[in-house]
Amino acid sequence: MKKEILATSVVLGLGLTALAIHAGCKPLETVKYVELKKYMGTWFEIAAFPQPFEKGCICTSATYGLAEDGSVIVKNRCIKDDKLKVTEGRAFVTDHTNAKLDVQFFWPFKGKYWIIDLAKDYSYAVVGHPNRNYLWILSRRPTLDEQTYNELVVRAADKGFDVRNLVKTAQIADVSSI
Repeated sequence: MKKEILATSVVLGLGLTALAIHAGCKPLETVKYVELKKYMGTWFEIAAFPQPFEKGCICTSATYGLAEDGSVIVKNRCIKDDKLKVTEGRAFVTDHTNAKLDVQFFWPFKGKYWIIDLAKDYSYAVVGHPNRNYLWILSRRPTLDEQTYNELVVRAADKGFDVRNLVKTAQIADVSSI
């Protein structure tokens, strides 16, 4: 019996790995269109792939605003070591859908910010990178109901992201207005 369970687990694991590798070969699809004015405002990080630049952060949020030149002003906030950490940057739309942006916090480096899932009412979003090494689940509120969260995780996995790397973000205070 134990051998059957182990064999089944190995087969399922290999199948999921093969699926992820296969999905990783397909180009990452974004949402069809993003209305930038509706996307502006504050988003709370619900979960993300851990990144060195966010290590030790809790209460992570991002606030976006349109600049006069058409770029997006980005203000990321989190609490790290009991202190508010604020990082400001710019994002630049790179295609006609407004779903692909390049974000720059430090010149000359830019990162891809692709909106791959978005609620019709703009209440949640999923953002990733085409190499699938970066993933964020965002919400307009500091919390997201478990059913919606789980559906977003499944859809991200279907797009080739290794969702086993997702870590939920502690949201114990709203620092978005600071």
